[in-house]
Amino acid sequence: MGLRRLVSVLNLGCISYRRAWDLQQKLVRRQLDVLQSITDKERRHEGTQDLLLLCTHSPVYTIGIRTKGYSPDDEERLRSLGANFFRTERGGLITFHGPGQLVAYPILDLTHYNRSVRWYVEQLEGVVIRTCDKFGIQGERSPHTGVWVGDRKIAAIGIHCSRYITSHGLALNCNTDLSWFDHIVPCGIEGKGVTSLSRELGRDVAVEDTIEPFLNSFSEQFGCILEDADRGRQGVA
Repeated sequence: MGLRRLVSVLNLGCISYRRAWDLQQKLVRRQLDVLQSITDKERRHEGTQDLLLLCTHSPVYTIGIRTKGYSPDDEERLRSLGANFFRTERGGLITFHGPGQLVAYPILDLTHYNRSVRWYVEQLEGVVIRTCDKFGIQGERSPHTGVWVGDRKIAAIGIHCSRYITSHGLALNCNTDLSWFDHIVPCGIEGKGVTSLSRELGRDVAVEDTIEPFLNSFSEQFGCILEDADRGRQGVA
């Protein structure tokens, strides 16, 4: 790939879905403003900065641009369980985010990698597969987007891309309460289950245990160098 890209990592901790969504939109808008302000088309994307946001959310159900099967009545039913509900611009159908789940929102300029959106989704799947492998779990791709262990989904992926600037991302179940998924058809795929690192290993694997393996996997998969945005120093390479 040549020169390795620098990606700044910002760990937001536990943050509401709304705040994380608003932050993503703000960061994407900043990138798009940079593209708009540079008149030299050949050098336009040199001014953008790649970012990786990590967080967890309180219980929330989200749906993407494909809203099949979820009416306002369904929304109210899910809210009554004690979760929030959001309709978003990401790809994919309904999923759940909550405690015990590592959520990653890369804000990347794909022109830095000279690749397509399809390639990007496959890279995200690769990051999760590498992470699972570090725990001794065999994660796999399937015709359905995401990462699977057998017929059980361990990570969901749903992205948005505007002028090759990405947002939204992936959610990896670490020690998530999987009963939240019982109230939906996750990602609209009938007859499939969900799982977590903890369930597969038969022991507790917390989000905090997963961050370092995940970051190493991200760096390996994308061939990038990660920098701690909070501390302004080089982090996992």
